[in-house]
Amino acid sequence: MVVVTVLFLNGCATTKKNLLLWKTLPEIPAMPAADESGLAPVNDIQLYYAVYNKQGKEPVILLHGGFGNADWWGFEVPLLSKTHQVIAVDSRGHGRSTMSDQPFNYRLMATDVLQLMDKLQIKKASVVGWSDGGIIGLVLAMEHPDRINKLFTYGTNYNKSGEKDEPMDSVMATRFMTKVKTDYHRLSPTPDGFLKLRTALGKMYSTEPDLAVAQLNTIKAPTVIACGEYEQFYKREHFKELARLIPGAKFVMLPNVSHGGPVQDPSHFHKAVMKLLDGR
Repeated sequence: MVVVTVLFLNGCATTKKNLLLWKTLPEIPAMPAADESGLAPVNDIQLYYAVYNKQGKEPVILLHGGFGNADWWGFEVPLLSKTHQVIAVDSRGHGRSTMSDQPFNYRLMATDVLQLMDKLQIKKASVVGWSDGGIIGLVLAMEHPDRINKLFTYGTNYNKSGEKDEPMDSVMATRFMTKVKTDYHRLSPTPDGFLKLRTALGKMYSTEPDLAVAQLNTIKAPTVIACGEYEQFYKREHFKELARLIPGAKFVMLPNVSHGGPVQDPSHFHKAVMKLLDGR
C-alpha cells in the first residue's frame, strides 16, 4: 500500500511525491501557548519575546529573518521546546516589537538580544538564526563569546559578495510580501508603518552585512552554517566560505528547499538543529 501525504500549500492541495518544496510557501501553524511573553525595554525600543518550556535544558534563542516575526517559527517551537527552553523574539520593528528612528544595523540588533538575555537572566544561550537572524547570531558569537553556547545559521550571508545576480521568482516574491504585510498589519503596534520598516531594512541591506574575516576567525562557539539546495538569494559557495572562516564550523545543505527551508521542510531542518544542539 502506498501512503501519500496531502499538503495544502498556497491554497492548493498537493502531495509530497514529486513536490518542489523549494517553490512553496506553506501555511505556518499557530504558535503554542507561551510560558511567558511580553515586551522588554531594550535600547530605545520595546522588544517582544515569548518563552516556551522554561524548565527545559539549555536556552535556545530563535531569531527570524527580515520582514518576518517570531511566529515564523511555528513548526520549530513545538519540536524544540520538547527538550529545551526556547525564546522566540520579534526583531526591532518586526512583529510586535516597536521601532525607533535610529537606523538599523546588525550590531544594534545584536545588543537588543543581549539586553533581553540580561532581563531574562540568561547568562548563556544557543542561537538558531534564519537569514538576518543568523547574522545577528554571528555578531553575538564574535563580540560576546561568553554569552553564546552554540550557533546554527540558515540562509545567512556575512557580506554582500555572496549575493546572486539571478532574477527573482516574482510569484514567490509576491506571495512572501503579501504574507509579511498581512502579518505586520495584524501584529504591529503601528499597523500602518510597514513602509517605514521596509525603508529602514533597505538602507541596512545596501551596505550590510559586512562582517570582518578576522572577527569571524575568532568565533569559538560550535557552529553550523546551513542553506537550502535551491537557495535563491546567495551563492552556495558563499555559505561554504563562511563555514571555512569559522574555526571548526560545519556546512550543511538541506535538500529540495530554498531560503524558506525552516517552513518548507521543518522535519529535516529540526534534525539539523538538534544534531548541533544535542549531537543527535
